[in-house]
Amino acid sequence: MAHGKFKLCVFGPYDAGKSSLIQALDQNTRHIEARCEGGSTTVALDYGRVQVGQETVYLFGTPGQERFEFVRQILARGMDGAIIVVDSTADPDPMVRRLSDWLVAQKVPYAIMLNKCDLPGSSPSRFAHEIGDASVYLVSAKSGKNVHEALSLFIQGLKR
Repeated sequence: MAHGKFKLCVFGPYDAGKSSLIQALDQNTRHIEARCEGGSTTVALDYGRVQVGQETVYLFGTPGQERFEFVRQILARGMDGAIIVVDSTADPDPMVRRLSDWLVAQKVPYAIMLNKCDLPGSSPSRFAHEIGDASVYLVSAKSGKNVHEALSLFIQGLKR
């Protein structure tokens, strides 16, 4: 992207908290969802925009179901970095490893945001083997805890 602007894609498995993360960062986010068993799910994308210091960060949230791989590929074009959102209360999902490997192969810098760290059953340490060299941040997207700080630190790292 142009100087002072960053395009970030937000990836992760179904129900990891991608939409909640973007909504915590931008209250005016755009969200396209459909009803499903257990509530609703993102079917196209989430879109948010936030200022981090002098930088404008454009956030593109992707659907978590495997069948939407084509949407992830389209949204990923031209990204400057990526965030993988992981539910720290669930067992590691193979999608996280595939996304991580793909981002490394594409030479795209990424961060892992271990979400739901404030909930019972959260165990961030169980994801140590999934992380590799990525920056890791403990967040709670629903409460907004540490989401702005994590994004700021990640953007600082991208600027270097």
